[in-house]
Amino acid sequence: MLKTSDFYFDLPQEQIAQTPIEPRDHSRMLVLNRRTGALEHRHFYDLPDYLEAGDTLVINTSRVIPARLYGAKEETGGQMQFLLLEQKEKDIWEVLVKPGKKAKPGARFVFGDGLLHAQVLETVEGGNRLVRMEYEGESIYPILEQIGKMPLPPYITQKLENNERYQTVYSRQLGSAAAPTAGLHFTPQLLDKLRAQGVQIAEVVLHVGLGTFRPVKVEDVTQHHMHSEHYHLPRETAELINATKQSGHRVISVGTTSCRTLESVGTKWGRVQEDDGDTSIFIYPGYEFKVLDGLITNFHLPESTLIMLVSAFAGYEQTMHAYQVAVQEGYRFFSFGDSMLIL
Repeated sequence: MLKTSDFYFDLPQEQIAQTPIEPRDHSRMLVLNRRTGALEHRHFYDLPDYLEAGDTLVINTSRVIPARLYGAKEETGGQMQFLLLEQKEKDIWEVLVKPGKKAKPGARFVFGDGLLHAQVLETVEGGNRLVRMEYEGESIYPILEQIGKMPLPPYITQKLENNERYQTVYSRQLGSAAAPTAGLHFTPQLLDKLRAQGVQIAEVVLHVGLGTFRPVKVEDVTQHHMHSEHYHLPRETAELINATKQSGHRVISVGTTSCRTLESVGTKWGRVQEDDGDTSIFIYPGYEFKVLDGLITNFHLPESTLIMLVSAFAGYEQTMHAYQVAVQEGYRFFSFGDSMLIL
């Protein structure tokens, strides 16, 4: 039995990155060769050294919503915090609320001095609420940009000075509750350098839900149920990936979100094609990859589904050894931390 505790490692608190590195591409990069197990200590700006003309990088262009809202209950003025998780319909959202006892069906809340009102419709599985949003204008997004805060993970305790540092430089489609953090290391200049070198950049969208960070609470890994996330794989991306494969070059995923999109489509159709849907794919050791030849990723939480995915791709022993070395060498971990290139 594959146990959750098999993926535990000891991480000193001081190695959890609280602030992003400047400039973005100066983060460190641990390079793991899957075939030999060899490790190299480099920096992210060295990425072009490992890619060849004809290789394709797959990036996730989803953009994080400033989804944390601070407001008050309309009747009592009691303080309230909302975290928008998923847009179900135009103005119906699934929301994480604190404190939950104030948010019974029918309760009303106000945010941003009246710019936004909300009414709780029902309590759903897991204790989240379905909420109807009320506001002036065509879309809620300009209001969120005005009054919302970035939903940084709970292990980041320092205030973010610039919201854009929790967005990738290529983020476009609003919809994520957390950043696809492997892409945070790219700069426009580095992307230009890769393109000039003949590396192709393909785009997918997977809107990251907070379920990504949900701890695995079962001891038998196979009993864990993944949350569902929405993805879109455009026709141009499918064509580019298939042409890359046919020419004998590599498809390298930037992040576990791009990986899960590609592997979901590959598993569903037996090939890569244009697709739009929801995925709850759970990748852990024993999974056979259909599309991926390489992975760029950050260092993940112990016992998380993300370290399980990395172990499936790089091999369990090699992954856990690489993490042990990363801790010893003082690498920075999690969202604002250093990166890993697995080829």
